[in-house]
Amino acid sequence: MPDSPKPSNILIVDDVPTNLTILAQTLRDQGFTVWVATSGNAALKQLAHGLPDLILLDIQMPGMNGLETCAKLKADLRTQDIPVIFMSALSEQSNKVEGLSLGAVDYITKPFQEAEVLARVKVHLSIRELTQNLQREIEERKRVEAELAKANASLHRLAHIDGLTQVANRYRFDQDMEQVWRRLQRDHEPLSLILCDVDYFKLFNDHYGHQVGDDCLRQVALAIQKAVHRPDDLVARYGGEEFAIVLPSTHAQGAEQVALGILSKIAELNIPHEFSTVSPQITLSLGIATVIPKSEQSLDDLIELTDKALYRAKEEGRNTYCHHDCSQSPPFLSCSPSPLSLH
Repeated sequence: MPDSPKPSNILIVDDVPTNLTILAQTLRDQGFTVWVATSGNAALKQLAHGLPDLILLDIQMPGMNGLETCAKLKADLRTQDIPVIFMSALSEQSNKVEGLSLGAVDYITKPFQEAEVLARVKVHLSIRELTQNLQREIEERKRVEAELAKANASLHRLAHIDGLTQVANRYRFDQDMEQVWRRLQRDHEPLSLILCDVDYFKLFNDHYGHQVGDDCLRQVALAIQKAVHRPDDLVARYGGEEFAIVLPSTHAQGAEQVALGILSKIAELNIPHEFSTVSPQITLSLGIATVIPKSEQSLDDLIELTDKALYRAKEEGRNTYCHHDCSQSPPFLSCSPSPLSLH
């Protein structure tokens, strides 16, 4: 069986003992837990040890009166949300307005009727409970929304980041390329693409093992990222041991500078590769293509040109780059000295 609801705690503040006794007994008969205080100061001291669900507060008291007591309650973060009902023989409208303006929820005029007091107490306790429940629901919703946002961020990361190398994945590459192509076509600006391949990586994997191969790819990806500095540039794992670098608004010369920077960073890794015929360390071959996107062209054309440049770099001896520059008229393919020595 579910637990019975905990009885509400009510604090009565009144300097007249008869009023306290009658009102306290009336409320206890209805199942409420009742606390009493005979002054504003006594009430504030009592609140330091526990908080009631509702306060019945007399206005006319010696020392700190009810209005001053209410003002202190509403100024304290611990007690400002506790509903206060004034009980007073002062029946003028101005007294009621002043009491309510201080933050009280109700005003009962003495001599009071027990039925009226009970009815108002129950109404305001119900309102408080509904308010607290709503606040809990809001906080729970905020918590759930925060967890959903965190989960969505994780899903977005999983969908766009390569799990091994932690650079963008092929899906992210395809998405970004579409957007960049349309933007640069509209702005008549150049787009450069680099495709790079780890030289003789299958032999590396076969000899050193897949775990070492995975670590090698992670280091290569990080080295490429270090060579690519602009926020709009994108480094992605294109597939296997192949990486792509998207360079928006980048002319041929700028793309070649990035390629040289990549080769230099890879050389700095100094990862041994005993079975490479190019170098005793890991190296890359790079293909570059630069175009000014036009309506009669497509992304596939750019990728094909870049892939052909990469193939040519391998033919030239690897550890080098070849560049298919279609931003000039006429287009031309050029290759750096082969192979490059960057140590």
